[in-house]
Amino acid sequence: MTAADVTLFSLGIAIMLAGAAGAFIPLIPGLPLNWLVLLGYGFWSDWGPYGFWTMFWSGLAVAAGLVCDQLAGAMGAKKFGASRAGMIGAFVGAIVGVIALNIPGLILGTFFGAMIAEIQFDKKEAKAAADSGLGALLGCLAGGVFKFMISMVLTVAYIWLVLAYTAPAPPSDGRAGREPEGLWTGGGKDLEAGGAGGIELRGFIPGSPRGRGKAHSGQITGKTVPSQGFKP
Repeated sequence: MTAADVTLFSLGIAIMLAGAAGAFIPLIPGLPLNWLVLLGYGFWSDWGPYGFWTMFWSGLAVAAGLVCDQLAGAMGAKKFGASRAGMIGAFVGAIVGVIALNIPGLILGTFFGAMIAEIQFDKKEAKAAADSGLGALLGCLAGGVFKFMISMVLTVAYIWLVLAYTAPAPPSDGRAGREPEGLWTGGGKDLEAGGAGGIELRGFIPGSPRGRGKAHSGQITGKTVPSQGFKP
């Protein structure tokens, strides 16, 4: 990986993690942000680490997460009798709360935002409004957990695919396909009596036995060596 690749890859991880936090923080578009990181790095790398099917399935996961988030919020609101005004109040309260008090503010803002909206706009009693606030909070938390899990899966997949693509190839064991260490032709005391010439092999040539011996006739530095059989 080049320096630019490493920088962009690291930036992508940071944005992915911010997207995971966006599962609970209303101001951050969590899952769409994760998908955009995959899309951006895909264009940058000319779709080396992954391609169409990765983007397709990750897009389906993002869509499923967003739909389930809405369903969880609606089911929680319905279970505890929250109205549309209560859900809007929970959303606004979550934004104000997370800005003011971070994570604790997110929880308190969701609850009290829904409760105040129910009292103010739906004219509910305090107890019923509190139940609606609890339902809105539980629904938001359930949807957030589901989105967070999908976001982390996308983050891990992004890291794994990029690292697997850019990792160096494992070193060879140095045996298969290794060039001979040395070749020479001519007679010698280790050659058969009466042999006019031969080849001594040191190392390993694919298809031939290892060690020293005579090879069949071949072309070495422009000289043809007569065949003398093979002597182990």
